[in-house]
Amino acid sequence: MILKSGRVVAEWGDTERVDHCFSCAKSFLSVVGGVAWDQGRFELGDRVADDVDDGGFDSDHNAKITWEQLFQQTSEWEGELFDRPDSVDRNRGVGKTDGPGKDQPRELEEPGTFWEYNDVRINRLALSLLRLHAKPLPRVLAHEVMDPIGASRTWEWHGYYNSKVDVEGTTMESVSGGGHWGGGFWSSTKDLARAGHLMLNDGEWDGKRLLSEAWVERATDPCDVYENYGYLLWLNTNRTLWPSAPESAYAFLGHGQNVVWIDPEHELVVVLRWLDLADDRDEREDQVNQDRFLEKLLAGV
Repeated sequence: MILKSGRVVAEWGDTERVDHCFSCAKSFLSVVGGVAWDQGRFELGDRVADDVDDGGFDSDHNAKITWEQLFQQTSEWEGELFDRPDSVDRNRGVGKTDGPGKDQPRELEEPGTFWEYNDVRINRLALSLLRLHAKPLPRVLAHEVMDPIGASRTWEWHGYYNSKVDVEGTTMESVSGGGHWGGGFWSSTKDLARAGHLMLNDGEWDGKRLLSEAWVERATDPCDVYENYGYLLWLNTNRTLWPSAPESAYAFLGHGQNVVWIDPEHELVVVLRWLDLADDRDEREDQVNQDRFLEKLLAGV
């Protein structure tokens, strides 16, 4: 589906089919995080340990972690959550050669100094936000965002079979930030497009402020240690991810070429699912496929 200035200009396939969005769920965590920040529930530079007292930030190492580091995936949080240790993802892109140490977790760095895509730490952020809101995150997202933007009631957000926790005396499910080990965010293309349009409008919908412009600005600001990442959003800093697109473009990205791509310069929102533009050159990398699509799209704007 392609939106230009809020109008649907093209759509194909079944745009009402509810399907797994994989790591696009992380960007929805950014949205509910923005709701909490706008409500004054935390400050980005504060230590999470000062706001969340559940044992997850008691160690000397974890006690240093700030909210901003969790959102930027630079926290280096260490521990086990829902039977998964952080070390299961502490070698993504590292230790994949044939030498000694293959597939072994790397040594921890100081919080804020190293960027790593780590689903266990994302789930730790989801649990921390659950404790801040003291209500299930799907309910927060529905009430504060999805219902006001006119989304359907078909989207779902789940955790794991063992991710139920006690929050102020009530049992609640802590949702996951992706499809690893189950759970995840499920949505139609149309509902994803609405969420993308909210971001394009800097958090405003039909004259109503749902997210502060300040949060959207911070969320799309490059991380100091990895320029292509903001607050759980992928950025095109220096046109690195999508050379054919403007530097100001950013996206929700998930496995299976699930993409909510936002281009403020051209007032575009593009939702892609299961994109496959491979050719004889075997260009199957996600970013190559996306950029080839965007190149064709922008040539027609």
